[in-house]
Amino acid sequence: MTDWLSGGWLPEGTPIDAEHVRGYVAKFTLPRLAAGSDVYTLACERMAYVLDHHDRAFVAFSGGKDSTAVLNVALEVANREPRLQRHLPLRVVFFDEEAIPQETEDYVRRVFARPDVAGEWLCLPVQHRNACSRTSPYWWPWAPEDEPKWCRPLPPEAITTLPGFPVWPPEERLTIPNLNGLLAPPPHTTATLMGIRAQESRIRALAVRRRAVDNYIVKHAHGRDRQAAAVDNGNVWKAYPIYDWRTEDVWAAARVHGWDYNKAYDLMEMAGVTPAMQRCSPAFGEEPLQKIHMYAQCFPDVWARMSERVPGVGAAARYASTELYGFGAKKPEKPAGMPWPEFITRYLAKHGPKEQRTIAARISEALTRHYRMTTDPILPRSPHPVTGLNWKYLLVLAMRGDFKHRRQEVKQLMDGDAASYWRKYTAELAELLAAGVTADELGHPRPLPTDPHALTPTT
Repeated sequence: MTDWLSGGWLPEGTPIDAEHVRGYVAKFTLPRLAAGSDVYTLACERMAYVLDHHDRAFVAFSGGKDSTAVLNVALEVANREPRLQRHLPLRVVFFDEEAIPQETEDYVRRVFARPDVAGEWLCLPVQHRNACSRTSPYWWPWAPEDEPKWCRPLPPEAITTLPGFPVWPPEERLTIPNLNGLLAPPPHTTATLMGIRAQESRIRALAVRRRAVDNYIVKHAHGRDRQAAAVDNGNVWKAYPIYDWRTEDVWAAARVHGWDYNKAYDLMEMAGVTPAMQRCSPAFGEEPLQKIHMYAQCFPDVWARMSERVPGVGAAARYASTELYGFGAKKPEKPAGMPWPEFITRYLAKHGPKEQRTIAARISEALTRHYRMTTDPILPRSPHPVTGLNWKYLLVLAMRGDFKHRRQEVKQLMDGDAASYWRKYTAELAELLAAGVTADELGHPRPLPTDPHALTPTT
């Protein structure tokens, strides 16, 4: 058994924590409820609550449609409520990610020209994930050492320094989430107004599924991140006032209220890019990588510079939606008889040492969670009906990583019912037993069950 998997096994006879299982499953199965009001009215109510209960607030602005909705809701509420006009002009923080269309730059400039907006145009070499290349897993927009390769000239409004932000050495540069504390020094409580919507992804839906009254207000937590802890004073909160909006709601609100918006969306629409695939920010991360080809089609000027700016972009544009990058239904086939842990280790070894440790810890965490809730084996294809884990999922983690913690195995159980998942799981296990597959090949620390159907719960 490989070392990186050793943390995943529970000793023989370890009891399963039933309460933990129930809580884990319930967390991901909360139903959608009708709110009895339209989403715009609810967003305004939430925005007023946030602005009332925080000393200060700022909009985390990307120039995209969702942050546009948050910006306009915040301005509407702050302008019409006298008690909230203390927040005007509204602070709007734009992180310029360098590899963006000219239309985004033009739009941000129009927003910052508004008298009720106090704009901050940050051009900092923040650390970004580069999923295009395993040998160059990060890139830094506006990095001074890469100035000849910059995709665009530095905007005249650019703020290029921030007290407490380390520029040298590059490996000490902070990510955008990690530097939030630098934007909101104590003692004031500060709300970061963000355009996070549950429809965008399952992991974002989970972020607002807690059983709490203010489920859209989240403490900015750094967890075990040393860099974030160094700049976080515990006074920053994240607020998602439009979390229940759908894409149609965003564009309907823009049309009904006459909002200005980023004209890059018009170019993507004319090119036939569906609303779900439209993206204005650089698509170099693990999940956005599938959309990178859109830039060459819609924004050829910036694409010409992007392809030289970040290692691996050219290959990603051609193969991002294939098994080479862990996307698509087809995955690499494991040689017959080879244990799954050994097969996955081969792909893990393709990353650099630091990334290997991060991904290995993530895989070990998933395995530990699985065996805390069940003693059943992990199968190649079928997600376990309680944990959602299977080896193909772990293979994708090994190939692509999950550096922003946006993937959860239980997400694989959100499109069906428990009975159907148990049928698929027991049928695959029966096939494997009939084919003579061993516990070692499945990476299972115990003998395989002889009767797969006996695993199905009776209630």
